Amino acid sequence: MWIVRGARYQQLPLVYAGANGNVSSAFCNKGSLKDMDVRGKVVVCDTEDEAIYVSDKEEEVKNAGGVAIILPNNKYRGFSTSEIDADILPATHLSYSSGLKIKAYINSTTKPTTTIEFKGTIIGISSAPEVAHFSSRGPSLTSPGILKPDIIGPGANTLAAWPANRMNSSSFNIVSDTSLSCPHLSGVAALLKSTHPEWSPAAIMSAIMTTVDEVNHENKPIMDQTHQPADIFAVGAGHVNPSRANDPGLIYDIQPEDYIHYLCGLGYSDS
Repeated sequence: MWIVRGARYQQLPLVYAGANGNVSSAFCNKGSLKDMDVRGKVVVCDTEDEAIYVSDKEEEVKNAGGVAIILPNNKYRGFSTSEIDADILPATHLSYSSGLKIKAYINSTTKPTTTIEFKGTIIGISSAPEVAHFSSRGPSLTSPGILKPDIIGPGANTLAAWPANRMNSSSFNIVSDTSLSCPHLSGVAALLKSTHPEWSPAAIMSAIMTTVDEVNHENKPIMDQTHQPADIFAVGAGHVNPSRANDPGLIYDIQPEDYIHYLCGLGYSDS
């Protein structure tokens, strides 16, 4: 979210980039808005094309004269607002259903208008944690007999240091990906190894997986990005709980011989 201190909010013209029927324009691809009248307007851009980065969409809107951007999810991304970035324009990211409502509003009037106003940061959302659309799903493609994923962890909208670039001089960014959840889980494993140096990797894995949160803060099933209960191929054992993992009470260790027996069961041999 772009925030301007002391800003005066006003209603501005609102336009959907795909109103001309051009798919490329709908996604705000590079050069796609040059023939559209978006100058001084807030532009709604679709986010279905994974190949287009949010910053590229914003740059296209800015170059075409747009003053702000609204980015609703596609149907698959659902309610995941995981594309928050160091924006170069006033911007807001919406769920799929909210995006449909905005497009319906645009179609209902000849002069649609809107404003983007920062109302503050909401914390302590009771429906957390939720599984993001980009979270890796099981089962294992190489070995379907092994349940995957093992566990889920925080990886959506993570505030971290960031190298400045030509469009944004900020030294931080809010990033989402499995590449963010992986270091979180790796850090948990490292902390457990420091407090339990005698534990094997399998023991650490056991401690993490047997002490997870299996429900959200409302004591209800963890939801996926569509706000439906996430299945076992989405959450694995559950959401990591580092504090409980440090004192699991019981761990399940495994020895190399156990892996050998499993591989033999798959038909492998020492030849």
